[in-house]
Amino acid sequence: MSALTVDHTADGREWDDLVRIWEETDAPEGCKVEIIEGIITVSPPPSNAHNRIAEKVQRRLYSVIPEDWGIYQTLGTAIPSRDSLYIPDLAVVPEGMLSEPGNFVPAAGAELVVEVTSKSNASHDRIMKAAGYAQAGVPLYLLIDGFAPGGATVTLYGEPKGEAYRVLSAVPFGMEIRLPAPFDLTIDTRTFPV
Repeated sequence: MSALTVDHTADGREWDDLVRIWEETDAPEGCKVEIIEGIITVSPPPSNAHNRIAEKVQRRLYSVIPEDWGIYQTLGTAIPSRDSLYIPDLAVVPEGMLSEPGNFVPAAGAELVVEVTSKSNASHDRIMKAAGYAQAGVPLYLLIDGFAPGGATVTLYGEPKGEAYRVLSAVPFGMEIRLPAPFDLTIDTRTFPV
């Protein structure tokens, strides 16, 4: 992962300037460009195993979401108060949120965000993004962490307060995890590649 540090506060740059730099960043095909606490990062394309996990979760979610919600794989979710614009692996968002022009939506509009860790950015997903999604008020954050120090783990966070979530459930790969209403969905992680 590479990073471009943009000190937009020292010389008066605003959020719009940071977003403009993000939009103009020329990254190789398939790479993910994000703003993480004021730093523009470029991550390599995800592995096949990473994509398989995201697809399995997405397939299950489609069976329970309302008709006017969508599941997006490359949707920018902005948290301007943190100088952050994340691109989660999956974002469940009411379609009306995408009616505005642009390349991102407010993260607060997401009903669920799913991040599947990659070896190069697992700490971002565990720490900075968890705090950002909580601060934005995203009701549920599902972290699928194949690189967790204690072994591959799936953690469901909820009840955001400030920059923190409460852990609603955590299971090792191979167990089931239940998402509460409005999803009321059980995801079997036995099919996740390790």
